[in-house]
Amino acid sequence: MSGPEADLSGWTSAPFSAAGFTYDVYRKGEGPGVVLIPEMPGLHPGVLALGNHLVDNGFTVAAPSLYGTPEAPGIRPGAVAVMVRGCVAKEFAAFATNADRPIAHYLRALARDLNEWTPGKGVGVIGECWSGGFALAAAVDDSVLAPVLSQPSLPLGLTARHRADPGLSDGELKVIERRVAEEGLCALGLRFSEDPLSPAARFTTLKKRLGDAFEVIEIDSKKGNEHKFGKMAHSVLTLEVREVEGHPAYEARKRVVEFLRERLV
Repeated sequence: MSGPEADLSGWTSAPFSAAGFTYDVYRKGEGPGVVLIPEMPGLHPGVLALGNHLVDNGFTVAAPSLYGTPEAPGIRPGAVAVMVRGCVAKEFAAFATNADRPIAHYLRALARDLNEWTPGKGVGVIGECWSGGFALAAAVDDSVLAPVLSQPSLPLGLTARHRADPGLSDGELKVIERRVAEEGLCALGLRFSEDPLSPAARFTTLKKRLGDAFEVIEIDSKKGNEHKFGKMAHSVLTLEVREVEGHPAYEARKRVVEFLRERLV
């Protein structure tokens, strides 16, 4: 089964340049700003459906097209080539630990820009899968008040060190710790319990460093789980959502909207 899907109807697009990179950014909505970073392999219909859901709940969404082809299906033959390119691209540093990723600097600039022309106390940033850790790295910038890490998957979990890496450099994480202590910054993390692409050790590291400021939603995907999530259940906010009350991914998506409202409105 696939989750809710959407296309680019009603979205506008324009290039945005910062930190030596230029990407098309798709925008829609009114209200406080949220940077929605796509999961691999790009702005597929499930990611756009999440964007539309945020718009329907009163937010302005800016979604940079960092990889892949907007609107193309998430599961398709060409997706493998997109992932391979992502693995070697310097801006993502897919295999690096303790990495200050170049893409984080671009996303901070995009967050600042979005904050300048949207209402609210600041902006939210949602990262998913490949981009999950980028959301917390973006929160080095003061404009970001609500980082959401959905199944963060970088660095790729080749070793125990990779799996425990928080997805940003220690210097960046120290800035986040300072913001937690001095400003009350909070972050939200989502994952499936058995997801090998988003290891539990990563959340353990973040919980040790950020404490109660890191809220974790872990959805049971063990064999025989009540909601029949498969062993490869991964995309909490997109492919696994079923719009049924009590469904764990649906409830997680509701918590994301609530978290954004709490921090931004």
